[in-house]
Amino acid sequence: MSESFALDSRELSVTPTPHPHQEPAARLALGRLLAILEASLIWIALLGAWFAAAEYLPLGDNPLIPSPGVTARALWESLPELWVGTLSSFSILVPGFLLASVLGIAFGLSIGSSPRLQRAFFPFARVAAPVPPTVYIPYAIALLPSFKLSAIFVVFIGAFWPIFQNAAAGAHALEQRYRDNASILGLTGFEFQRRVVFPAALPHIFSGMAVGLGFSFILLTVAELFGANAGLGRFVQYYADFADYPKMVAGILYTGLVTFLAMTGLEAIKRRALFWQR
Repeated sequence: MSESFALDSRELSVTPTPHPHQEPAARLALGRLLAILEASLIWIALLGAWFAAAEYLPLGDNPLIPSPGVTARALWESLPELWVGTLSSFSILVPGFLLASVLGIAFGLSIGSSPRLQRAFFPFARVAAPVPPTVYIPYAIALLPSFKLSAIFVVFIGAFWPIFQNAAAGAHALEQRYRDNASILGLTGFEFQRRVVFPAALPHIFSGMAVGLGFSFILLTVAELFGANAGLGRFVQYYADFADYPKMVAGILYTGLVTFLAMTGLEAIKRRALFWQR
């Protein structure tokens, strides 16, 4: 009888059942890894071409195109100076971009929500917005008391119009049923803008902020060429004037990295704010 109930230890072994969340998590991690690899393919190809050109082609003997090793050493040696330049550039970029964001969103939502204001202001915006902000640089330097204020003004102009236009487009695209519901609930004025128009226009606003931030970096670099004593644009121009091309290329790469990090930070804020679109 006891023998009939004897079980082999192998029969008692039970294969562990995978947790229901383990497989989706692993698939998600694999998907993220593949996405990172796909996003890195172009950079890997360009870096490989740069190494090959510097090592095997006559192009590598051109002083205008320093090798990756020489550029890396120049970048390492220039990090303290580049950090000072980053702080100087951000002391211009941040005030100009924040002011453009606040005013662009406020005016865009107000004007985009009012057909009467649209008819009054949009014709002016269609003329003023396409004007390249760089044309204001000489006038800003001549009229404003300091270079920093002039540069902040130019950055503000460059970032304001994309943010304003996208905010106005988002407010204008608000569906009528939301307006009717807000009217039933008695939401008017600032409460209507804050509770209804602003959340509905957020995807458009973040799109405008991304474009405005890119313009801000471009205009900041251009403005620093006119009279800055420090800054990322000034760093590149200074070493270009002295034909120190390794440091010039290092400054260009560093500026691209800073811009990428700033845009990535804005994208992270967008994903967190627009959680309902995930």
